[in-house]
Amino acid sequence: MRLKLVTATSLLALCLVTTAQSVEINQDGANAVKDTLTKLLPKELAKSGLVTVNPAGTRYEIIYDLAKLLTKVDPATFTINGLAPFSTFATPLDSGLWNIEGDNKFNVSGHFKGKDEKPTDFSYSIASLVYAGVFDPAISYLRSGTSTAKDIKLTSKSDTDEVNASIASMDQKLSSTDSAGGNGRIDLTGSGSMSTFVEQVSGAQMPPVEIRADSINVEAKVNDLPVKQIREMVFFILDHVEEKELSPENSGKIKGILKEAFPLLTSFSETIGVNNLTVNTQMGNGGVKAFGYNVAMDGPSDAMRFGFGMNAQDISLDSPLMPASYSAFMPTSFDLQLAVPNLDFASFGDAFMAMDFNDKAPETSGEEMGKKLFRDGQLTVEFPKISAKSDVYDIDMTGKIEGRVDSQKDYSMEATILARDLDKTIAAVQELAKTDPDLNQVSFGIMMVKGFAKTDADGRSRWDISISRDGAIAVNGQVVKGPDGPDQEQGLEPDQEQEPDQGQDAVPPQQP
Repeated sequence: MRLKLVTATSLLALCLVTTAQSVEINQDGANAVKDTLTKLLPKELAKSGLVTVNPAGTRYEIIYDLAKLLTKVDPATFTINGLAPFSTFATPLDSGLWNIEGDNKFNVSGHFKGKDEKPTDFSYSIASLVYAGVFDPAISYLRSGTSTAKDIKLTSKSDTDEVNASIASMDQKLSSTDSAGGNGRIDLTGSGSMSTFVEQVSGAQMPPVEIRADSINVEAKVNDLPVKQIREMVFFILDHVEEKELSPENSGKIKGILKEAFPLLTSFSETIGVNNLTVNTQMGNGGVKAFGYNVAMDGPSDAMRFGFGMNAQDISLDSPLMPASYSAFMPTSFDLQLAVPNLDFASFGDAFMAMDFNDKAPETSGEEMGKKLFRDGQLTVEFPKISAKSDVYDIDMTGKIEGRVDSQKDYSMEATILARDLDKTIAAVQELAKTDPDLNQVSFGIMMVKGFAKTDADGRSRWDISISRDGAIAVNGQVVKGPDGPDQEQGLEPDQEQEPDQGQDAVPPQQP
């Protein structure tokens, strides 16, 4: 019952009547809207006054009184003040869509006790929250929408910890179009931004920390989202959440919904950008002028590609924990991009559909499902770009690793590493080795590696590295290690170890 209550209340704003019955605004229409909004709620709560709908000129006013959710909460464990009702206005259109709009503000405070019985005071306020959108009952989702929130503040304080956070403003936009494939699927595009983010954290066990960002921007897009089927799945779960097991009829019904929903999407992408991020502590300060994060998935359902990346520019660190002699080795920028191609969600979905949802120990194990997703267990990880730059090094790497999900040994790798001003790096390590002799080995190792390098037209040192599944290693075409023998693969006892093949390891070629 509790899960049904929580889920149902989260859907209140998205569950208007299935069609706009009439453009005429009257009490009968208001009652119909209320019945639709409360049909998922327990009867007692539906009658509590949580939702009230009134005619308001050319639209309906929907009033949510969330305090009704807390009437049976023990005030010794949770209290809240200032939780006033808020309104959303809904205007039915001749097209069957609804205009949704609202202009509210929040200013609540209270306290609660967690499982550890530690009392915590909190407050939350939004000076202004203005939103508007077009809701489509056919998909139970917004066709478009905008929202703006200003002066957002959050505090939480206990005997041992304190958190204060604020956001000057937050804006969001959403738009959608029908997907080319139809069948109720839509393409969604969304964006959001927040300005002047500040968070301060302190506690008895930690020194104060302050995190600031001038702005945070988000862009997201998803294509071919089966919103109708997602709605049906949500309603199905709400209807059957308290059942210990599904009947054959209901099991077949949910599988039918899932089958119609596959693939859940054809592409997805999200990027997050943070500008002028700083972190200040008693142990030192750090920051980055620009930080980015991205994730994407696209391609046919039997060969989808998942990509992930993050990057940062103008990284700074000022801390006594970082000795001045090492500061030059601190990266000032980095970029990490990786991808997993050829994910077979079609076969994965077929295997998932074959599962018995009532079986506590289904035959389709996680390993078997993994083999479906990764095509007989074959895994490929691509690195389109890995780079790092500081005052004394500038390194780029691209490559890929191929292996199996059920083995850590059966793998191969192809990679290209490029380094600019390698002599500058060696000189910096040698200078540092004057105060830290252990770094002499690092300097010697870099010089040995340099011996294998080729020189590109732009002056960068290049290493094309190949590691075969049989253990052979080659650098720029030079074999530096031959294939593993059967004894190496099985492991030898100490008294069985053999002398290495003298012709197996190649000497690094000398550069002119």
